[in-house]
This record gives sequence, C-alpha cells and structure tokens, in this order.
Amino acid sequence: MLATLGLESVSPQAASIVLGALLGLAFGLLAQRSRFCLRRGLVGSPGERDAALGTWAIGLAVAVAGTGALIATGLVGFGKHRFYADALPLGAIVLGGLMFGVGMVLSRGCTSRLTVLAGSGNLRAWVALIVFAIFAHATLKGVLAPLRVFIGSFTVPLGGNVSLASLPGGAAVWAGILAVALLAFAARSGARASDLAMGTLIGVLVPLGWVGTGYVLADEFSPIALESLAFTSAASETLFWSIASTAIAPTFGLGLLLGTLAGALVAALLSREFAWTGFTADTPVSRY
Repeated sequence: MLATLGLESVSPQAASIVLGALLGLAFGLLAQRSRFCLRRGLVGSPGERDAALGTWAIGLAVAVAGTGALIATGLVGFGKHRFYADALPLGAIVLGGLMFGVGMVLSRGCTSRLTVLAGSGNLRAWVALIVFAIFAHATLKGVLAPLRVFIGSFTVPLGGNVSLASLPGGAAVWAGILAVALLAFAARSGARASDLAMGTLIGVLVPLGWVGTGYVLADEFSPIALESLAFTSAASETLFWSIASTAIAPTFGLGLLLGTLAGALVAALLSREFAWTGFTADTPVSRY
C-alpha cells in the first residue's frame, strides 16, 4: 500500500520504525498527562483508584472495540499471530502474570509506565527499565529462553475456539459486550473528563498500530511483524539494537520505545513536571 501513497521508495521496515515512533510519541504525551497506569488504579491512594481505573478501562474499551472491528471487517488478520495459538500456555500465563503483578507493584509501574516516568526524569524508572530489558531479552532469546519454553509447554488445548470470533455472534458482538461493560465502569469511576478523553485516545492507538503494521505496511515480498503497543519486545529489541546496531536492523519496537520516551519528555517539560528523581530510604535500589 506504500506505493499507492506515493512512498514506493520507502521499505515497510523503515516505515514501521516511523509508525512506532509516532505511536510512541502520542502515547508518551497522553500517558504522561493522564498518568495512565493500571498499578495506580489497584494500589494507589483511595481517592484516586477508581478514577485511575476508569481512565485505564476506557482505553481498554476503545482498544478492544477497535481491534474487534478490524477483525470483523477482515481488514487485519490475526490467524498467524501468537495470540491465535490453538494451545493456551496456562503455566506461562499464571506464573508470568504473578511475576508481572509483583514486579509492577515493587517498581511502581508496568513497563509502559516506567518508560513514561523515565522520560519525565525518574532515575528509578531508568534502572528498572534497563534491568527489565536485560531479563526480557534473556527470556525471549537468551539464557532463560529454555526455561520459558519449558514453562510454556504446560498448555490447555483450545481446538478451534482460539478467539472470541469463534463464539456465536463473532468478534464484533463479543468485543462490543466487553467494551460496553468497560465504558459503563469508566463512566461511573469519577475520572476527569480530560483524563477519560486522553484514555480514549490511548485506546485508539492500539488498532492504529494493528492496521498500520497489518494492512498499510503489509507486503508479501518484504513482510514485517503484526505489532501494536507492547513494550516487552520493544525493550528487548531496543537493548539488542543498542549493542549490535551494525549487525541488526532497527524495528517497530525501537521506534515505539524511543517515541514514548520523547513524548513523555515533551509533555513533562511543557507542564513543568520534569524533575530528576533518585533513590531514597523509602525507595531503595534493591526494590527496583
């Protein structure tokens, strides 16, 4: 489709980096201003939990509805994506989910939130992000990969029921049901209208990522991965590229991570919230 846009000289790989950077820039700006964070909605102060969850829920609702619409219209196909594996890796989901939850609480944010905080001058977030990237890469492609494969071998077969699209009504109906439930919660959360608006825009970025990598940049002669806003592989790819850039090409994930850092930095500077934040007795380095 690049040729129809007059960009026949641009490769899908190069365009995907720009796409990732633009999505990251928008996410960094919006997430910094709205303080978009699941952890804050779970363990934040009593007065902010519902509002934070409401902002997060409306983003999820829009992401689910948008992705469901892409599937229903056939604009983007997930048939070959790892999400559509016919065996549910139950061991990996349970253990990985528990580890993720503990790590998110200890480091005061998930990877996307840590990236935003790092762009705002938080040195604690930088430390956690670097450690995360090292171990993410070791788990995906390095010394911990065999352990990941072993844990992932404990599966539950799904047969043909690998997605909501296989249920009566299809993807559009079930995505709509989930989205309506999330929107109802967001409406009752007490979140500010501005935060809900920014959460909505964050949700829009997810289907934009899918349609960008899965439709606009789709090229059977030069294929790229179907990707959207996900920061684990992005952190791993950025670390690998930073130490081996002469041997490997940059990726969508690199653009996404760097764009998020830049967006958060711009938002923090414009709002005068940029500040170097280090470790204290209450926030020891070992915790991060």
